[in-house]
Amino acid sequence: MGGKTFRSSRRQVFAYLKRAFWVLVAWVLISIVMFFYEYSILASNRVLTSDYDFLSNFIAVLIISCSAGIIGGLLTIHLMERALRKFSFLQAFLIILVIYTITAFLVSAAGTIYLQGQNMDLPYFDEDVMEETFFFFSSWMFIKNYLIWLFIVLTTLVVLMVNDRFGPGVFKDYLLGRYFRPKQERRIFMFADIRNATGIAEQLGERQYFNLLKDFFRDIAPAVMHTYGEVYQYVGDEVVLSWKMKRGLKNANALRCFYLMQELINNKASRYQERYGLVPEFKVGYHCGNVVSGELGQIKREIAFSGDVLNTAARIQSQCNAFGVDILASKDFAQLLVQLPDGISTKPLGAHPLKGKSEDLELVTFTEQ
Repeated sequence: MGGKTFRSSRRQVFAYLKRAFWVLVAWVLISIVMFFYEYSILASNRVLTSDYDFLSNFIAVLIISCSAGIIGGLLTIHLMERALRKFSFLQAFLIILVIYTITAFLVSAAGTIYLQGQNMDLPYFDEDVMEETFFFFSSWMFIKNYLIWLFIVLTTLVVLMVNDRFGPGVFKDYLLGRYFRPKQERRIFMFADIRNATGIAEQLGERQYFNLLKDFFRDIAPAVMHTYGEVYQYVGDEVVLSWKMKRGLKNANALRCFYLMQELINNKASRYQERYGLVPEFKVGYHCGNVVSGELGQIKREIAFSGDVLNTAARIQSQCNAFGVDILASKDFAQLLVQLPDGISTKPLGAHPLKGKSEDLELVTFTEQ
């Protein structure tokens, strides 16, 4: 159990660090572009003096941008997101402003102390260096950068939250316009449903049941991210996951997602038992094939998939109880898995009728050895 807890925690940490890394890269690149733009403007207007030290100024920009990227990616953006989700907009904005201002002063001080120390050829914490640093905070240069980077930070925050809304991998495709026109693609779908949801809802009451769903969907998220899945939609106590065919089949990502989800929930079993008096169990159904994807809606737009694959995957999942299993898949999906996860084997169940289907479908389940 300890090893499993470590692995699931490591996946969450990896996803967190990955996001922080891209915030760092983006902010450093923006800083470099801004530096060269301002340098070219000053140079073209011939306002640079012979005392201007290009290298020292560039290093100061790197110190500021790297410090901001590390602090912002690891801490600042995370705290801002929590504030937006926990407090009213006005309260959250004030908290964000305070967090941003503290960070801006810290990283600006680091870069300015370095630059002034180089320009004055004095130790970095010399009294004259510190005096020039304090003077910088009242200059137009600092105020201008403060406002520009406030906009950049808020934009980063919005992009990250919108990315969370669309799901990993989807936001990028949406920005590139890949869903503006309907297109056909091959995908894998997994329908995951909490067992005995109605009974649990009656037992817990509406508010506690909602909290249970919130915890459940949050706790399985690392499994989805780790296997490159996309959350298509939440429907009550059910979540529909999707994979582009190549990503879903690579390393059996789509199938591994189920076992990682089980592992994550089992690792939190004691917490669920303490909070809700039960540990949620779930069942899943898999199918794959051609779908048409695109943007639908006028008043509220969303990316939608259309095709018989989704209906079939839902029907397959609904048969889990009949077969007494937690995982059920079409033979079509199972045959595409070149290599199964370690310790997992396929168990054919034969052809069976599914509601709404004119022909019987070959089904399989997977067992742990």
